[in-house]
Amino acid sequence: MLTITPSQTVGPYFAYGLMPDGRYNWNNVASSDLVTSDLADQTIIIAGTLFDGDGVPIEDGMLEIWQPDAQGRLPNAGQLPNRKFTGFGRCATSPQGEFAFQTIKPGVIHDPFLGDQAPHILLAVFARGMLVHAFTRVYFYDEKANASDPILQLVPTERRSSLIAVRQDDERYRFDIHLQGERETVFFEI
Repeated sequence: MLTITPSQTVGPYFAYGLMPDGRYNWNNVASSDLVTSDLADQTIIIAGTLFDGDGVPIEDGMLEIWQPDAQGRLPNAGQLPNRKFTGFGRCATSPQGEFAFQTIKPGVIHDPFLGDQAPHILLAVFARGMLVHAFTRVYFYDEKANASDPILQLVPTERRSSLIAVRQDDERYRFDIHLQGERETVFFEI
């Protein structure tokens, strides 16, 4: 008799080649540093902490980001003059639940169906106990285009701040992620 295969959580992970950490003599699939030598765009760092529902940092999580370049062009659309910039990064959380991505500030995405979207980065969260990874967006506090972004406008006003990275200095933004609880980050069904 055949039975249903039991579900499994999306972590903890087999780290070999999956998360960039330099522990193995292996070309990692992705890195938390998306900056390439031929970029002339504004370099930024997005750093934060991944928290569980009790507010405890998650030490064995993994985050992935996808983003356009500074002109709002998506790498997978074959529009980039800079072929080295992939727009894709991956970062494991530290024992304190911290993560950081060095990348470029994305530009406005011109979408023929939705209209212009404010500069943002797509982010996926993988962690133990989760049956499906969670998707969110990282918007930037200092962007006027946030006021008219069609996706951000779908989020209740009182919850939008959970999607906004706050500028800390010229190149660093803070973006904490809360999987559950009072400060839960807004996640999207895809």
